[in-house]
Amino acid sequence: MSHNIDIQQIQRYSKLELIAKQIVEGFVTGLHKSPFHGFSVEFAEHRMYNPGESTRHVDWKLYGRTEKLFIKKYEEETNLRCHMIIDGSSSMYFPEIDYNSSEAFNKIKFSVYATAAIMNLMKKQRDAVGLSIFSDKLDVHTPDKSSTIHHKRLTNELENLINNPKVNTKTATVKALHTIAESVHKRSLIILFSDMMENVTGQEDLFEALQHLKYNKHEVILFHTIDKEKELNFKFENRPYQFIDLETGEEVKVHPNDVREKYIEEITKRTARLKTRCLQFGIELVEIDVNQGFNILLETYLLKRKKMM
Repeated sequence: MSHNIDIQQIQRYSKLELIAKQIVEGFVTGLHKSPFHGFSVEFAEHRMYNPGESTRHVDWKLYGRTEKLFIKKYEEETNLRCHMIIDGSSSMYFPEIDYNSSEAFNKIKFSVYATAAIMNLMKKQRDAVGLSIFSDKLDVHTPDKSSTIHHKRLTNELENLINNPKVNTKTATVKALHTIAESVHKRSLIILFSDMMENVTGQEDLFEALQHLKYNKHEVILFHTIDKEKELNFKFENRPYQFIDLETGEEVKVHPNDVREKYIEEITKRTARLKTRCLQFGIELVEIDVNQGFNILLETYLLKRKKMM
């Protein structure tokens, strides 16, 4: 009988949920060194008492310890609506990695783990979360909910992204972002993970779609997800390479030293344009290197949440 209970305990969490839990626990442990000094892992369970409201749900034990009035919070209370968006196109599967390695990250694996970690924090805070995933079409688009069943569904969708890599799939960022902007509940926090690698004829179309996310008083964070060493600094060995476009399958043979300077110049221009536009639209742009861990990302989310509450 006890053997069954152990298996049930293990089955309660998927591998991804366990990883997300570990990321968040490690992050919360280090919070005393950050702007969240005194932040408690139990922060989801209480909110400050507002003068004039009923004292029926005041936590008197906590008052005894802190001399501050806190109200116990319940499952159905939702503080914030957050909609997570992941670019699931083929370019996000760069570089090729062993998905079983806990150390190796490409853009899609990083985005999946980061989304799962933010969802874990949101679960603690009784926030409602929704998920959209797009590639050449809008593959997944859920409402924002806070139930355990809903979290399980989102976790399954995230695991699918890693377990079923997309090959030669182009991006339809513009169309997907317009659809999402129209349908997300107003005054939500929208978090987008993308390498912004879409080859649109006019980049202005892409910027218009980003601007549309600000519709309905949404707050927007764009986590510009990149492998800094390879994609920004173009650090490859001094030998010929065959580069393959993950979205079209097109191949080109090149010696990195011959094109590095021009490549860095173009990518720098592109990034600068993106930064300027995000600044104009009031979108928070955070450049995320997939090899640098999750702390900056989780702090950005918490600071934005604090500002919105």
